[in-house]
Amino acid sequence: MKLTVERDAFAEAVAAVAKSLPQRPSLPVLAGVKLSAVASAVTVEGFDYEVANELRCRATVAEDGDVVVSARLLAEITKAAPHKPISLATTGAHLELVCGSARFTLPTMPVEDYPALPEMPASAGTVNAAAFAAAVAQVAVAAGRDETLPMMTGVRIELSGNTMALLATDRYRLAVREMAWKPTDPDVTINALVPARTLHDTAKALGPLGGDVTIALSQAAAGEGMIGFARDDTRRTTSRLLDGANYPPVRSLFPKPEAVAANAVVPVAQLVEVVKRVALVAERTTPVLLSFSTDGLIVEAGGTEDARASEAMDATFTGDPLTIGFNPAYLIDGLNHVDSANAHMAFVDAHKPAVLTPATADGEIIDGYRYLMMPIRVSR
Repeated sequence: MKLTVERDAFAEAVAAVAKSLPQRPSLPVLAGVKLSAVASAVTVEGFDYEVANELRCRATVAEDGDVVVSARLLAEITKAAPHKPISLATTGAHLELVCGSARFTLPTMPVEDYPALPEMPASAGTVNAAAFAAAVAQVAVAAGRDETLPMMTGVRIELSGNTMALLATDRYRLAVREMAWKPTDPDVTINALVPARTLHDTAKALGPLGGDVTIALSQAAAGEGMIGFARDDTRRTTSRLLDGANYPPVRSLFPKPEAVAANAVVPVAQLVEVVKRVALVAERTTPVLLSFSTDGLIVEAGGTEDARASEAMDATFTGDPLTIGFNPAYLIDGLNHVDSANAHMAFVDAHKPAVLTPATADGEIIDGYRYLMMPIRVSR
């Protein structure tokens, strides 16, 4: 293999693939990236039998060929390389990388030991890349981190006609985002549970590229399905699906409109800053208390014998006075992802889940995103 490639594009591709690989792979070769040079491009591949990434960069190829080298080492070298074209050439069992006056020689791994990437499933439709990235970010924040409950670590994608719904929960909060997309089959009805980290990283990388992203799906036996994301012929990611056959009916957690007894409209940026300040005195499992009345909102934290803090701020509130406690990190996550200057909060009572949604300056709810939080019981 012998080629020359533009430094920035190549470094970005290697970094993206290296980031997706496990730190402790089951096989040494899975810690590597595979570089394939053919025609006028070099392809950077990474695969750990769960997630596969393939990014293509334009290159001047003198000799076709394949090589596998350490992903971490190649990512560090290309990131630190001068801003000049990179030349790559295989010499025996080594890969020589030259950039400006810098020269590196890397040991290679057996290409024949590297697993073949899975084929892309059939296309289910397309979605705007930037809108999809924003929607995934809003939902993935609520996914669980506990690997002993794999179902909770995923984002559920529900495709029905031209509507896509994304859902995630860790049992203490729930985020739902609905958006439009363009299905290949207008009568499509598919549900898939995607690992949240993979979905978030993939959508975040695709968002800035603009245009549309192709979503591909194949569903075989439970836990054996696959999802794919592609942007033209320059980037594609495939991932195994989680087994979501017994995913709980989480939408039923949202209170019915007639059950809502109180409503508040709060300025998002101000409430985030107030909660951060007040929470400085809160222990790890201590909630912040939000006391609403027609006079506004008071945010408090701390106990009788511990450090305490409180701060008042403006808020529009209708209903009987209410004091409710939340995990401050969960509250801040929800506020940071409503994507509006104001947020609407709906309450049943101090012991039932509350719902956070984007709102206009007049307090009107903006449809599309809902973030539900379980309250923390407090005694006063």
